[in-house]
Amino acid sequence: MSKTSEEGRRTAVNPETVAKRGNKRIAALEHLIKRYQQSYYNGEAEVSDAEFDRLWDELKVLDPDNPLLKKIGEDNTDGFPKVKHLIPMGSQDKAANPEEFRTWAVKTPCSSYMVQYKLDGASLELQYRNGTLTEAVTRGDGTVGDNIIPNALRMKGVFSRLNISFTGGIRGEVVMTREVWRQKYRDKANCRNAANGIMRRKDGAGCEDLSLIAYDAAADGDDSYFSNEVEKIAWLEGRGFTVTECREFYRAEEVIAYREEVSKNRAKLPYDIDGLVVKDRVTDMADLRRARPEHQIAFKFELEEAVTVLRAVEWSESGATYTPIGIVDPVRLAGTTVQRANLNNPDMIRALGLKLGSVVTVVKRGEIIPKIESLATPEQAARLLEKLRAAPAAGEHEEQDIEFPGTCGSCGAALEDGGTRLFCPNPDCPKRLHHRLEKWIGILDIRELGEKLLRQLFDSGRVRHIGDLYTLGAEELADYERMGELSAAKVLRHIRDPRQLSLAAFIAGFDFEGVAELIMERVVQAGFDTLDKLRAATVEELAAVYGLGEITARTICEGLAETAGEMDRVLAAGIISIAPPAAAETQPLRGKSFCFTGELDTMKRSQAEEKVRALGGSAKPSVVKDLSCLVTNDPESGSAKNAKARSLGIPIIDEEQFLALLKDAGGGL
Repeated sequence: MSKTSEEGRRTAVNPETVAKRGNKRIAALEHLIKRYQQSYYNGEAEVSDAEFDRLWDELKVLDPDNPLLKKIGEDNTDGFPKVKHLIPMGSQDKAANPEEFRTWAVKTPCSSYMVQYKLDGASLELQYRNGTLTEAVTRGDGTVGDNIIPNALRMKGVFSRLNISFTGGIRGEVVMTREVWRQKYRDKANCRNAANGIMRRKDGAGCEDLSLIAYDAAADGDDSYFSNEVEKIAWLEGRGFTVTECREFYRAEEVIAYREEVSKNRAKLPYDIDGLVVKDRVTDMADLRRARPEHQIAFKFELEEAVTVLRAVEWSESGATYTPIGIVDPVRLAGTTVQRANLNNPDMIRALGLKLGSVVTVVKRGEIIPKIESLATPEQAARLLEKLRAAPAAGEHEEQDIEFPGTCGSCGAALEDGGTRLFCPNPDCPKRLHHRLEKWIGILDIRELGEKLLRQLFDSGRVRHIGDLYTLGAEELADYERMGELSAAKVLRHIRDPRQLSLAAFIAGFDFEGVAELIMERVVQAGFDTLDKLRAATVEELAAVYGLGEITARTICEGLAETAGEMDRVLAAGIISIAPPAAAETQPLRGKSFCFTGELDTMKRSQAEEKVRALGGSAKPSVVKDLSCLVTNDPESGSAKNAKARSLGIPIIDEEQFLALLKDAGGGL
């Protein structure tokens, strides 16, 4: 760790100082909101709804007439026809706490309150003509969206025909259940991100894992078709749709109490919700057509947060990247004391206008990771500073700029500030090289080559690059501390064990910043399925791969150029090879999935998984409903995996049967 200096010019902080940052903060908020809107509406949200709402609400306070607040969002997905909504998908007002909800309730009298779960997914409008589904339209810009009807028809809860003749729209939320996310999509940040991305795939792959939950309906040209919200929900259920939970209350305090109850129990729900939607019982079609309907509001759950002071910034070093960690005055958050909080990257520090001494809000995401969310409001800052000044032996509260490291602590090279990350650009930086070796050993699962031995080999200069591993001899290895001939022979045997890696695993092993094996699998599936094709690809071509973007594409291109010689050297050693691209007809295990439990005798579990993937199959970490086989050398065991496989009727085979299956499939040993 290297800390920023805590010496230097200091400036007194008071509420007026905080307030004077208005224009600069507004510009920063506009930048962040535009960026996060774009990522959200393209299925790869960078921040949670709660984080986005906090920025939106702050802009609303600082600049209520900002044009950005009138804009719904963007849907830049290409390849689907554009269709206009029957009813515009406007934004709702939001209440973040009971006080804000009470204010809305006083301002907006309702006959009674219809309260529904605020589903955390992606909005979709199903358009029917005479009972037949004709369009399925994404939210888009709120007025026009993409018609993804082929994908929608693969989702659970979407019907191509209704049991009555109806012309109009049915609105719902496309969600992914937590169970499906845990089993198949853990590479996505959350269920919502996964649902947003999958529903827009051109080939529709994965849409069968999504469900539509309906919550609204409107007849085309007949505003009196539904008279109230209760009638709508009953009508939707009568058509066979899955509907959101709906309750009716007559007093605002009952709604507030219900929100508290749901908030405490929402973890037990099969899908994510992030609040409640409160509507007037009486349906007012004219109100629903407004960009921001007056008679409904999103009553969001509160995140636990604390206000504290940023005292220092430490820069955590991982490979070539320097990540800022904020050191704050200790605060209690979600039952624990927090003194360290994530700051993400240099851009976040600049966008928030952070300084040492800034009064900040800290939130604990998922009750695990503390994060500095924003500057405190002037009122919050004033209250905390007054409390600090009243404390015994309190000195003057002061601010100073946050200093960014300028040079790499390992090689002395000037660090490069890329905005989203601060990193050492030196390809021969010792820290960077060592991290790459660790990544490679992890990908190959060479457990015998432990951390201490690798450090000895690296510090002695004998192994600085991946290719050096394949030139090691038994005698020289035996001379290292705590080795000897037998241990050296064992390590060398595992290093030299011939391995055929998938192209995705091979590239991931060379440790390009932020480019994991799952990302490379997307690239391979997009047609860049040989090393030659990858090397010939341009940044623009890779950026067009779903879910990548220009930054990741550029990282891949630059990484391939930087490591070309080292990759060729590794392949020339003849121990590691890249599996050739397999056409569908040469993938005998395509559509099959395997889970391994316990130790195998003839290979490591990771090697068995590689063999399955090389033949077109998939390896799963746990027993799931659609699993093809559970592989274990103790089929009669009462283990949890065995018990679950038996309960689901999944075949349980031993290693010998698995090897026979591989041989029959053409995978050999």
